[in-house]
Amino acid sequence: MNDTFLKACRGEAVDYTPVWLMRQAGRYLPEYQAMRSQVDFLTLCKNPKLAAEVTLQPVDILGVDAAILFSDILIPLEVMGMRLEFSEKEGPVLSDPVRNKAGVERLEIPDPEEDLPFIFDTIKLLRKELANRVPLIGFSGAPFTLATYLIEGGSSKSFVHTKRMMFQNSPAFHYLMEKLSTTVSSYLSAQIKAGAQAVQLFDTWAGVLTPFDYAKYALPYVKRIIAEVKKEGAPVIYFANDCAGILKEIKKTGADVTGIDWRIDLGDGIKKLGKKAVVQGNLDPCALFLPHEQIEDRVKDILWKGESARGHIFNLGHGVLPQTPVENVIALVEAVHTYGRKP
Repeated sequence: MNDTFLKACRGEAVDYTPVWLMRQAGRYLPEYQAMRSQVDFLTLCKNPKLAAEVTLQPVDILGVDAAILFSDILIPLEVMGMRLEFSEKEGPVLSDPVRNKAGVERLEIPDPEEDLPFIFDTIKLLRKELANRVPLIGFSGAPFTLATYLIEGGSSKSFVHTKRMMFQNSPAFHYLMEKLSTTVSSYLSAQIKAGAQAVQLFDTWAGVLTPFDYAKYALPYVKRIIAEVKKEGAPVIYFANDCAGILKEIKKTGADVTGIDWRIDLGDGIKKLGKKAVVQGNLDPCALFLPHEQIEDRVKDILWKGESARGHIFNLGHGVLPQTPVENVIALVEAVHTYGRKP
């Protein structure tokens, strides 16, 4: 098996810097668009055969060093009792937002294997289909990010309802975070037991918090989840978008790998985390609109800066954008493999 990605997660010596991409399976690929023309997004997530096929597309097309399960961070919220819909214009919409203790009490803590069987069927199918070509990454949303969707009822720019609940009804907010943490811990652990060889915790909206509020309202739950999930023996990656202001706190999560978005220089991020850190990142997704030779220049710069960490996994600072030319993504992966070779 190509286990370069797993070795890098553990900070072990590798022959070259491995690369995978957030949202590597998705709307920029014609093969994915063809699939989506036949089924809606949630149906695709819940059909193991189709979800596995979409997961495998970028492995075959791009030559990346890891596959990541095709799903969505909000899938567990449905089985907690929320009605979830995806709108092409608005994105995810959750009915009847949770904004008080009564709302939190309505939420049920699911049994992952029993309530989300399609996730584990997809993982088992993928391990068979991958035939150990590359490792499989499972994932979940982190509690704070999931909480924002539950409280806001979807995406937000100001997160006013979330912060109002945090500050004005702190007991209810912490009660919600407790329920979400229990759910996420069991969900990720079950993914590893089903065959995921690493997992990533996505904290997409953690960057909207001050360092003080991140340490008070989000970090304790992330630490608890990571400590619990690491008992399963697979590497845990923690990615907080817009992380520059909270990296000193993120250093305390206990994650095996820390994902870094593009808004901070990778070298500066490593200095904040310490040279014993294993990092993942951090090309600006929009850099994939550059000519190939300029993409190569960006890749070389990030690879060089990544050398100061104990380990480095190349990735984007967030997900591949739908408008991205496929040939540019292929050029990126080839550049990482060419210039990331170790002497």
